[in-house]
Amino acid sequence: MTVEYDLIVIGGSTAGTYAAVAAAHLNARVALVEPQGLQTNWLGYGALYTQALAQVGRVAQQVRDAPQFGIYSSDPDSTEQRQTSSVQLTEAMQWADAVVHTCSEQYSPAILASLGVDVITGVGEFCRRPHLGFVVNNRRLRARAYLIATGSRPVVPDIEGLQTIGYLTPTDIWQEGLKKGLEVDSLKVEDSNLQPSTRPLQGSWVVIGGGPIGIELAQTLARLNCEVTLVMKALHILPNEDPEASRLVQAQLEAEGVRVLTESPVTQVRQIDDKKWVQAGNRAIEADEIILATGQLPNIESLNLEGVGVKFHRQGLELNEKLQTTNPRIYACGDVVGGYQFRHIAQYEASIALKNALFAPFFKVDYRGIPWAIFCDPQLAQVGLTEAQARQRYGKDVFVVRQYFKAVDKSQILGETTGFCKIVGRLNGEILGASIVSPDASELIGTIALSVRQKLKVKAIANLPHISPTLSEITHKTALEWQRQRQSGNKTLQNLLESFFNLRRNWSS
Repeated sequence: MTVEYDLIVIGGSTAGTYAAVAAAHLNARVALVEPQGLQTNWLGYGALYTQALAQVGRVAQQVRDAPQFGIYSSDPDSTEQRQTSSVQLTEAMQWADAVVHTCSEQYSPAILASLGVDVITGVGEFCRRPHLGFVVNNRRLRARAYLIATGSRPVVPDIEGLQTIGYLTPTDIWQEGLKKGLEVDSLKVEDSNLQPSTRPLQGSWVVIGGGPIGIELAQTLARLNCEVTLVMKALHILPNEDPEASRLVQAQLEAEGVRVLTESPVTQVRQIDDKKWVQAGNRAIEADEIILATGQLPNIESLNLEGVGVKFHRQGLELNEKLQTTNPRIYACGDVVGGYQFRHIAQYEASIALKNALFAPFFKVDYRGIPWAIFCDPQLAQVGLTEAQARQRYGKDVFVVRQYFKAVDKSQILGETTGFCKIVGRLNGEILGASIVSPDASELIGTIALSVRQKLKVKAIANLPHISPTLSEITHKTALEWQRQRQSGNKTLQNLLESFFNLRRNWSS
């Protein structure tokens, strides 16, 4: 029984295109079926736009903070003491468009085809008879294995009035929300001395959801001169992260003008005159726009999974450790699986699923030691277990050490002293996890993540001299703090050292 392909990848998500290219590099015959256009999910264009506009907001914030370095855009002795910055939305969007276009060009249909990937555009579904296959554009495709990487879409919560009033999602805000605002500005230009290309971004926004996406969007909009209110059901933002780290991030958001409302579930949305009103807990919030960042749903409805024996639930597909669905010839990876949306984790899953699908199902996913980061400012990077998770699992056999960036010379030079490094481990020095909060946390977590992955102990980090002055010294300082605490807690060693030096001093005399 012959088949056309070694692998058929369903979905042009980041994980899907990565898997298709990797399979082609292995000389496998692979088809990529993209129902809705390449990279339409959050990990594609949406994330790229958010990161690009976040960089615009970061630069604007640096302009506001410039006076601490003695840098002023006007006379420092003038009555205007506060450094201001004006973000011109049209120019910022043009720059973001260029960045997104450049980054996404590597996965364009032409590039994929040149690499040996058969790109097929259309909506398709699995079929069981006469043989397992995938039907798209009235064509039955057959392969030895299939990989579902269709990505996800934002959850639209059941809130009274929401569908009538309208909303934006993280996927379309930059392309639909802000560009629509530019078109409105162009119609109103006769009422202003400003040209459309010089109009700043303004207005009041309500972001619903206290997860990573909501946090990043709220801070970016605030830095682009919007009034932002962040509302959520949870007790604090980022409920799945280390509480100490999430509280620090929340404090920074509030310091930058983001209004954070916790334990405030949204019950209804209403339109009064030209304004939208959001009922969050016992508060009524006026808004020009509403952004939903309340979670994701897998894009699997049209695939006829029931017909080929694939089980799934609201959060994603049922998979084993080899990333096989309940039909062993069908694999899945990326945010269609559920959980946090991180591109590097999606690509890691794609690599495991790919090896199992093309060769033999021997490989299992191992998430231990894989770091992740939330790209707010300061960033929050995490690997392994939090302190609470470690104590729940190991009880008293847990140590916790932390160091603050205010003790790092490079942080003082940069004027960015907010944040800390926290390492959690067992008393024998085994590292269980770590949290870093700093502007470059995503760049710093790698050393600790590698230690967790390779089962190195804290002593290995403490014994590695780090370049100075650098921000990476924070991991070295934290490991040295563990050494100091361990030595000071060892009374036998302390007594032995004291006796040794007393003896040596007496001998020298």
